[in-house]
Amino acid sequence: MNSERHGSHRVLFSALLVLIGGISAFAQNGKLRFHVSPKQAYVFVDDHPISEASKLRSLSLSGGEHKVELANYGYQAVTRTVTITPGKTSDLDVSLEAVASKLSGPFGAITIEGADRDAVLLNGKTPDYFVGHGDEFNNDWLWKQELVVPPGTYELSIQGKDKEVWSGPVVVPANQRVVVDASKGVRKTVPWQRGEKLGTIPRFTVGTASATVAIAKPTGQISAIAGQINCGDGSQLKWTSSDAPKVDITPLGTVAPSGEQQVQPKQTTTYDLAATGPGGTANSSATVNVNSTIQASLGLSSPEVRYKRVGDRVIEQGNTALNWSATNASSVSIDPLGTVDSSGSHAVTVTPQKSDFGSVDETVTYTLKATNECGGAETQTAALHIVGSIEPGSLSLRSVYSPTDQPGTSKTEAGLLSSEKQTLTTVADEFNKYLTFKSDAHLTLTGYADRRGSATYNQLLSQRRAELVKRFLVASGVPEANIDTQAFGKKSNLTAVEVKELLAQDTTLSNEARQKVVKKLGNIVLAYNRRVDLTLSSTGQESARVYPFNADDFARLVDRNASKPSAGLEMAAKKERVGN
Repeated sequence: MNSERHGSHRVLFSALLVLIGGISAFAQNGKLRFHVSPKQAYVFVDDHPISEASKLRSLSLSGGEHKVELANYGYQAVTRTVTITPGKTSDLDVSLEAVASKLSGPFGAITIEGADRDAVLLNGKTPDYFVGHGDEFNNDWLWKQELVVPPGTYELSIQGKDKEVWSGPVVVPANQRVVVDASKGVRKTVPWQRGEKLGTIPRFTVGTASATVAIAKPTGQISAIAGQINCGDGSQLKWTSSDAPKVDITPLGTVAPSGEQQVQPKQTTTYDLAATGPGGTANSSATVNVNSTIQASLGLSSPEVRYKRVGDRVIEQGNTALNWSATNASSVSIDPLGTVDSSGSHAVTVTPQKSDFGSVDETVTYTLKATNECGGAETQTAALHIVGSIEPGSLSLRSVYSPTDQPGTSKTEAGLLSSEKQTLTTVADEFNKYLTFKSDAHLTLTGYADRRGSATYNQLLSQRRAELVKRFLVASGVPEANIDTQAFGKKSNLTAVEVKELLAQDTTLSNEARQKVVKKLGNIVLAYNRRVDLTLSSTGQESARVYPFNADDFARLVDRNASKPSAGLEMAAKKERVGN
């Protein structure tokens, strides 16, 4: 007896738990009540198929926001976001707008058996591809309930509330009817004579125990405003479509059903449009041809210029201009100028690479390289010919001065002091370089003596002075064959007037020093005439008669009895007697 009571208590307790759970669940949900036209419209909630709106008095939904879609083929689908309040009922009033256009054949038909009111979708599994429910397509007897489609291959999907009932390909020939079993797939294909008689039909027709849904074939068209462009330019794509929930343009990706877009391809590109809907896929393409070819030119206003330099002085330096252009190029450079604009002009002042003496015959090559982002490349060259010469200028020629009565013999070196050796070393270096330019040039050495002494003695003395200078130059590398000597003795002596003029022109003397020298002009005139003049045969250049007043060995030059060098001018008058 007690055990029976305990069993009854357990059953009662379990029933109480179930009741409490149900009340709790109801308290968390709310209801959505539909008022929809047309009544055949199908309800999707959060992308899941539910049922015909007319079969739903209300729908229990969890609290919060939900996406509700109402679809009926032949009408514009409507999407609403609704907010469900737990324990309360919300109303949704929607009237779908009909699509007025009619469709024309050829047609085929699909009959679907065993699908009841499961959602039927073609070529997609979202509400955009919904065409009706199974009860609208299950009868081809007296009362027609049929799905009319353009001939083609379709991906058919039958979806229940919680699962996909069946999906697979269905091939529908023109004027044929394909029977599909909702659980097994295509069962048979039979002639459909009524399809041959159909003219234009509405997208959605419903009557007593009858329904006809006619599916439109999508349309799609794409065009390019500019079908031929240069690299870097753009074109405008424009496209339209109809009856296509999804439109893809390769290589752009998914796009709006209609629109425009600027494109800038780097190579010739074909844009393929695929507009996909329940009625199939429409394809269209547009090609934008990209010209990557670069047209380039490079030239010189004068392809040959002259250049002449004498010593450090440029006598002639020709000019020219480099002109170029490059179309359809994004980057242009000219070697050796660097990066330049796509077209332009650049003045060129030429300087040869050659630096030593001799003729100039050089070619400078300018190279233009142009590229663009589309793989185009072009190279152009222009050659500039430089002709002319580089010649030595005036040599550093200074007359060489000797002490009184020196040299005493033809073999002695005593008559060539240190200051004069330095002068001759410079002469030897420059004249040797000059010979590389003009190998037949000669230096003429002319010896002189002052007025004292006999003519015969002074003639021999002046000859010894010229020969002494020659020996030093030969020892310094000057070819002996390029040196000539001559002696004038005391002939053609410089006068006091001429020496005073030379002193006035001497920039190495200060005014004070020049005044001291002039006071002893007689001795200085004698010193100026104890010399060897140098003359360059090829140009006639003569050595400058500049006396080395500031040399360390100046005293020994003016006084053969001086015991040590002195830079002071006072030694010029130390002895009244100055030899010849």
